[in-house]
Parts: sequence; C-alpha cells; structure tokens
Amino acid sequence: MEFVRIGDKLISREKIYRSIDRILSLRTSGSSQQEVANQTGIDRTFISRLETLGEVRKGARVAVIGFPLENKLDLEHVCREYGVDYCLLLTDRERWQFVEVESGLTVMNKLMEIITSLREFDVVIMIGSDMRIRLAEALFGDVVIGVEIGESPIKQDVYYDPEHLVDLIASIKGGTVQ
Repeated sequence: MEFVRIGDKLISREKIYRSIDRILSLRTSGSSQQEVANQTGIDRTFISRLETLGEVRKGARVAVIGFPLENKLDLEHVCREYGVDYCLLLTDRERWQFVEVESGLTVMNKLMEIITSLREFDVVIMIGSDMRIRLAEALFGDVVIGVEIGESPIKQDVYYDPEHLVDLIASIKGGTVQ
C-alpha cells in the first residue's frame, strides 16, 4: 500500500483509487450523483467536480460508416481529428473483398458484430447509396443521418468532400468539434 503524509494525516492512495472506481462504476451503471453520494457518504458536489476533472468530451457518441469512397483516408483522418467514436469506411475494392474473401458465415458474423456495435451510438452517419441509407434507417431508426453519394447500385468509388463531413460533425456536436 502506498501512503502519502500531509501534515499529521496519513493518506492511502489505494483507498482513494478504490473510492473513485466505485463512484464511477455507480455513475456508469445509471445511478444519479445524489444516489452515489448517499451510497458512498461523499458530498454530491464532490462527485460532480470529480466528473468535471476527468471529462474528456461532452456530447453524442458518433459513428461514421460509408462506402464506396474514393478519399477514404482523408475522411478517416477527419473522423480521428474530430473525435468520432467509430469509423468504418471502405473503398469499392475493399467492400467487395469483404464479401468475396471470407465464407458466408464469417461475413454474416462480422456484419452482426458491426450492427451490434453501431447500436451503442447516439448518431450514425451513413455515407452511401440511397438503398444503403434506407437499410441503415430500418436497422437503427432516427439515429441515422444519411449522406447520399449516389443511387444504388454504385459501381465505383465516389469522392465525398471532407469539409462537408467536418461541418456535419460540428453540427451534431453543437457547433464544436473536439
């Protein structure tokens, strides 16, 4: 156990870490700050300040998916730069490799994993054909923001302006991108 002496007090770092872990665990499981304060005997305002101290970003959890994209790397860069939580972008060649190289069972399992993970997001930006956007809306509902880059079937890579993606992400995050 590691201790720190402050004046005549002996403080356990481990006890502090355990308390913080418990507070965060209770908060992420859905307890309000006041409920956590009552359970831990810690003032609610301290819990609020603790969350503010550790806050990295506010706002919606955003996913971006899209294909077939000519400038995939530029768009991935935008997603990284502006704090997008999940990014799956493919060129036309990559999307065909995705379904041609693997067995049907493997493709189905990968698609189910992707669908399951996308359900965790507040906003899913779908960049693709009209048909793919309708499919995404059917699967995920109102969380989908469709960016149509052509009518289905799209048979070649399409350029999508990265600045449009920046503007869209900014509008989702309330005008600020982090």
